Amino acid sequence: MDKYSGKKLDGRYEIHELIGVGGMAYVYRCTDTIDDREVAVKILKDEFLNNEEFIRRFKNESKAIAMLSHPNIVKVYDVSFGDMIQYIVMEYIDGITLKEYIGQQGVLDWREALHLTTQILKALHHAHTKGVVHRDIKPHNIMLLQDGTIKVTDFGIARLTDTQTKTMTEQAIGSVHYIAPEQARGSKTDGKSDIYSVGVMLYEMLTGKLPFDADSAVSVALMQLQSTPVMPREINPAIPVGLEQITMHAMQKNPSERYANALDMLGDLERFRLNPSVRFDYKYFVDSEPTKYVKTIKKTNKSDGVPETEDVGEPEDEAEEIDRKKIRTTGFYVIRGAIIGFAVVLIAVLGIALINGLSSTRSTDVEVPNLVGMNIVEAQDNNPNNFKFEIKTKYRSDVEMGEIIDQDPEPGSILVKSGSTIELTVCGNDIEVSVPLCDFTTKKGDAVKLLKNANLSPEIVEVYSNTVTKNYVCDTYPPAGVKAMVGSTVYVFVSKGEKTEKIEIPDVTGGSLYEAQEALGEKNLGCKYVYDDESLAPEGTVIGQSPLQYSKVDQGAVVSLVVSSGKGSQNTVNITVDMPTNVDNEIEMTVSIDGTVDSSYTKKLNPKYNSNYTMSFTGSGESKVAVILDGQTYRVYNINYTAANWTTTSYNYIPPETETETEPETEPETEPEPETEETYVEENEDEDSPEF
Repeated sequence: MDKYSGKKLDGRYEIHELIGVGGMAYVYRCTDTIDDREVAVKILKDEFLNNEEFIRRFKNESKAIAMLSHPNIVKVYDVSFGDMIQYIVMEYIDGITLKEYIGQQGVLDWREALHLTTQILKALHHAHTKGVVHRDIKPHNIMLLQDGTIKVTDFGIARLTDTQTKTMTEQAIGSVHYIAPEQARGSKTDGKSDIYSVGVMLYEMLTGKLPFDADSAVSVALMQLQSTPVMPREINPAIPVGLEQITMHAMQKNPSERYANALDMLGDLERFRLNPSVRFDYKYFVDSEPTKYVKTIKKTNKSDGVPETEDVGEPEDEAEEIDRKKIRTTGFYVIRGAIIGFAVVLIAVLGIALINGLSSTRSTDVEVPNLVGMNIVEAQDNNPNNFKFEIKTKYRSDVEMGEIIDQDPEPGSILVKSGSTIELTVCGNDIEVSVPLCDFTTKKGDAVKLLKNANLSPEIVEVYSNTVTKNYVCDTYPPAGVKAMVGSTVYVFVSKGEKTEKIEIPDVTGGSLYEAQEALGEKNLGCKYVYDDESLAPEGTVIGQSPLQYSKVDQGAVVSLVVSSGKGSQNTVNITVDMPTNVDNEIEMTVSIDGTVDSSYTKKLNPKYNSNYTMSFTGSGESKVAVILDGQTYRVYNINYTAANWTTTSYNYIPPETETETEPETEPETEPEPETEETYVEENEDEDSPEF
């Protein structure tokens, strides 16, 4: 039993069992004896109580989740940061991680993957609108409940979007299989980094495989930066094309080519859900259907509107094959057998000559070079055929550190393709080399020399910096002092100077879409928008924007807006008009809505038989309805559709026979004085009014 099980924290939280162990904390199932509920308590490990970095991350998690309130994000109930113990009390989740579920299922049905991804994106949209970027989105941090609900957890390396850019060491903490390329290279991270991680998880759910995998974290990080993943439909052809496009759009290496925010990706997923055959026109999808599928399609008439496929050789070949079959005879088969026998003998005699002749015409076939005796860094620098080196280490006292002592395949043994993998055995071991110190005082060339002298392979990554002089080192990954395997890659982040001046995004929420477009245009910013049918705001009102207001972006950046469609604020109001008393002749009623007569309400009524008349009005915002009897304004209703109520102003009705001769025959331009100055509100609780 561990040191905490069976104990009570602060006289309140009874600890029952250990349910999880992370890199920096233990997680226990507990009972909150005051609120009488099950909770999860995350306790920072003892060895990190004096580690400022881990304490910072631990506090970050509590701060980040405390800012959030969403059904797909784990709740925080309490925190404690004492000298002897630090813990966070959270919602207890009775379920398994998404990683465990993928392991059980292998490949998820695309409908299930769509359902889970939608929930994750809703949680991230909420977090991003609060200024919180998760930075460690992976299936290990997604809890799956029995009812299919997901909960996003572990905001341990989250940061607020308005804080300064972190160093590479901090930004690359996220699991290397899921982090975005900009996070791996130490550039600034934002909500798009989380979008990339969601794309990787969607890829894994649909295919059962990770887009990039290798034996070492450094190799995976390098693949994230440089390699292109296999298209999901090549692994699982059952994936709809539209969903494959969404997945790959989220995983674009350049953040500007990804979804601008979680809301945009949710929009595409919703369009796909409504129409699984939908295709998306993304400029980098040069060929959404591999050639092998196109070849099986028969020629289509141009009159059908579909271009003819150029590669239509197979149908002609099939026709020729049929013709050949028709003319084959028994004699033909005898002759063919003799020819084949002769060919076999000829090949046996001249095989080596033929192979040598063919190899001479293939520029990609090369001999295995002799790398034994070279330094590993020298071999990596001197690699014209782009061989991939798989490095193993073995210590030998008679050989210099970093020297290659063996290789497979052996030198000159066979012909291999350019770019093939060669296994190298290098003198050294995993803990013998420390990464040398390279900082803002170190020039790029000097850093390269230092790393090569330490038998490490430098790779330069240029980044913007407002604090480090151009061509000087900002940081390295792994950082200085960390032990690294001989020959492994060290990323050197070199300043390329200050970035161009950023433009501050104005706050356009609360105004109209037109006003927002004008304000953004004045700042040389682009604009795109989607409609929200659930908002209670009037039609055309901007209710959200991303990036957030007052954020700073490059000139020409596109700001995404969420605009109310007005549908959510529409209500139906029933109004009952009381007809004038002591009138037994027929009168004409007309109704004006916001100054325009609606002929559908024009009626001839006899108050003697129709003492009340009920009308229904549907709309949003506010509206003014005037009831006119025989040309006289009788009642004016000011309707508030959002609140579903109205105020009434009443006027006298003067029967025609009592009108004076001096009274004008036409309706006066101004409304008559009301019968009473009192204005009253007709509440919706009236018997004749609907409930809202």
